Amino acid sequence: STPTAKAFSPLPIAATATLPDVTSIAFLVAENPYTLAAVYRIPPGTQPSVACRLKMGKTSKVIAVIESGGKLFSASRDVKVTLGGCGG
Repeated sequence: STPTAKAFSPLPIAATATLPDVTSIAFLVAENPYTLAAVYRIPPGTQPSVACRLKMGKTSKVIAVIESGGKLFSASRDVKVTLGGCGG
């Protein structure tokens, strides 16, 4: 099912990678005024796992982009944003 969030309320989001040599993880919100919501540099030898809270003004695709071995990988999910937070 599509996650639902109340407009402009913090939305918890997380990404964990099992790919080798992860150097960064970024979150993008396609319909936000500033698409790049967060970027994390992953130090060598650490577990590539990050979490944050994002604010969204309208329904959008949220994209996690992972850099591993000099290549980019992504996963996305649609998030429905409502005025009341109850699907209305």
